[in-house]
Amino acid sequence: MSSSVIFVGLLIGFLALSCAQLLPLEEVKTLETISRKLRNPHWKNISQSSCQDGGAGFFKYFAKQIFSNVTCKCSFPNHTCHVTVIEMKGLNLTGVIPEELGNLTRLEKIDFTRNYISGSIPASLSRSPIRFLYLLGNRLNGLIPTDSFTLLRELDLEDNQFEGPLPQNLGKLTQLEKILFSGNNFTGTIPESYRNLKNLIDFRIGGSQLSGKIPEFIGNWSKLQKLDLQGASLEGPIPYTIFSLKYVTELMISDLNGPSMPFPTLRYMKGIRILIMRNCSISGTIPNDLGELTNLRTLDLSFNKLTGEIPQTIERASHLSFMSLSNNILTGEVPIWILQSKRYRDLSYNNFAGSPSVSCQHLTVWCLKKDLPCSSKPKLASELRRHKQRRRMFYFATAAPSSFVEFDADSPNIFDHSIFINCGGRNTKFDGHTYEEDLSPFGPSHFVSSAQEWGYSSTGVDTSNPDANYIATSLNITGPDLYQTARIAPLSLKYYGLCMLKGNYKVRLYFSEIMFTDDQTFSSLGKRLFDISIQGNLVLKDFNIMEEARGVGKGIVREFDNVTVIGSTLEIHLYWAGKGTTAIPYTGVYGPLISAISVTPNFEPPKKTLSYLERIRSHVPIGTMVGIGCAIAVVIIAIVLLALAHVLKSEGNLMNLVDPKLSSEFNNEEMLATINVALHCCNSTSKLRPTMSAVVNMLEGKAAVEEFVLDPNPSTSDNMDPTLKKLFQFCLRGGAGSVEGPSNDSFAALDDIHPYNPHSGRQDDRKGRKWHNANSLSSHSSTPIPSARPILVE
Repeated sequence: MSSSVIFVGLLIGFLALSCAQLLPLEEVKTLETISRKLRNPHWKNISQSSCQDGGAGFFKYFAKQIFSNVTCKCSFPNHTCHVTVIEMKGLNLTGVIPEELGNLTRLEKIDFTRNYISGSIPASLSRSPIRFLYLLGNRLNGLIPTDSFTLLRELDLEDNQFEGPLPQNLGKLTQLEKILFSGNNFTGTIPESYRNLKNLIDFRIGGSQLSGKIPEFIGNWSKLQKLDLQGASLEGPIPYTIFSLKYVTELMISDLNGPSMPFPTLRYMKGIRILIMRNCSISGTIPNDLGELTNLRTLDLSFNKLTGEIPQTIERASHLSFMSLSNNILTGEVPIWILQSKRYRDLSYNNFAGSPSVSCQHLTVWCLKKDLPCSSKPKLASELRRHKQRRRMFYFATAAPSSFVEFDADSPNIFDHSIFINCGGRNTKFDGHTYEEDLSPFGPSHFVSSAQEWGYSSTGVDTSNPDANYIATSLNITGPDLYQTARIAPLSLKYYGLCMLKGNYKVRLYFSEIMFTDDQTFSSLGKRLFDISIQGNLVLKDFNIMEEARGVGKGIVREFDNVTVIGSTLEIHLYWAGKGTTAIPYTGVYGPLISAISVTPNFEPPKKTLSYLERIRSHVPIGTMVGIGCAIAVVIIAIVLLALAHVLKSEGNLMNLVDPKLSSEFNNEEMLATINVALHCCNSTSKLRPTMSAVVNMLEGKAAVEEFVLDPNPSTSDNMDPTLKKLFQFCLRGGAGSVEGPSNDSFAALDDIHPYNPHSGRQDDRKGRKWHNANSLSSHSSTPIPSARPILVE
């Protein structure tokens, strides 16, 4: 009985083995070789049974886009399995592409996206029936063996190190549907043989160093859905045949050389979702049929030569979440529907005029006039109506009811002569200066003015990640702390020095690449390139921080001397022209990056004068400022120092009230005048105290400061508050006959309580204020106020 059971068990086991779905022994050895050459630690104990249970022995999942997988197909005769898919994504494999992949006779898909693989693509791969080859984000170079990939459907070589001409024979692969070559160094023209690729649905060649015109035959790719020619160095104009492709959903072309072209008709592109024609020398007006593109989500027509008004029909594009018309020559009034929009609308650097009937009450609308004039004296709209001279005005969009503000640069005392900014970081000291914080989180379509001495504007949007961060941080840096942070932008980043004195300046720009890594991983393979212009002059083309600094996390400074400010604004412009990688370490990492900025004069700046008051009042309304000042003077001087002032005044030694440490920081006559004004404000008789307007006139030098005559016995005044009278009598008795002037120790004690910081936000008040927001003047904080978004009206 027992022998029969054993026999039956052996028979069942034999039948199970004969029916098992096994990998051929040759493929097992091939997989072992592939794993060794890729330096892959994730495949272990490869055997003929590795494909059982769906290939679970090969599958390793770490995170999204980071995993290992081998797919087998086991429906072949004789219960045989074969490998059809190999995926090794984001694993930082450091080897080469094994030639042995060509021995896998059923292999259809290879995906080695984001690794550290070097070398070239072996020609032996053509022996396998490969249909999908994805090699994005590696170190591959050399020739692309396209002759025998007759079944190839999709080829992704983005963000590698390929260079030289595009492969001519690729035009023979007529079954190709996707060619993704962006982020390489291809040169020459797009081969004429590519006209045969009529099955293409996705063609991307952005960021290359190509030449020649955009081929007309692209208009014959009737199945095309996505076209990316951003920063490809091609020549315009854009062939009109491209705009007849009815299946296109993404059209991205930028930075073309060559002549201008009129705005094309777009009526055939009914399904387009992303339309980018940036810096393509497009002239004329925006057509009304743009509003018929009801699926449009992203529209970028910036840096062109567009004129006229914004068509009202664009309002019909209800799904439009981002629109940039910046840096054109558009005129007329800004449409109300744009002002009321809650989505990104960038209309900066145009020639809009007229007063809209509603205010820009949303932070996503930014309408900024070209150049930034200086303001010293804010006036409400009612005052401006009475002003006879025609002046330039801006319309501020805020959460409160808006007002007109006049820009008047008659007074030289409001101007700045130096700027220090820690881009993306907090206040930090470096090289004897305090670099002001720049922590505003705002990115696309925003203008932010910090302390009204400088500001930045950011334009563009990352279409793959609209919620991307615009401040980068890394502690793994070499050098000062200011290199630990940086501000980034997807397209254009401008920093302004506002209300600058006329003259020559020295501009220092500080950079450190902190978004890539310095190791043998795909995160180290990124390549950031952008252009830098100062005052409209191109000073650096295709600037590569990592290459110039010779590594990641290393600081580098670029200095530009004799930068001339003729008006009152200094502009530093960083612009991404479509070059470099765009998907390392992840999609959306590209565009300009800067760590810090310093601007210093090449001339002796003028000494500050009493018009210091005008600088303070750009933040605080003058009435509030004077009221607070007088209140503080009454409380402090009347209670504590008035007795001392009484004695010093009688002795003619009022200057002893001033800290001797400040001897070089002020003018004696101005200080005496200020003290006399304070004493007038503290007069125990209310009728003798000056009005606030009189105080303002005296501080501004518009009215003479009368000599203050001290009451010989102020404590007997019937008008004085009883409590104040008692305190004053106490202070006077305590100091009578013994006061010879304040000691240095007493001032030192005050310094301990309220230390003077020459680089604090309050000290910044000594500099000229630039932007006057009629609805935000009560803020004395140096924190950026992003609600102030100016729109020009004439």
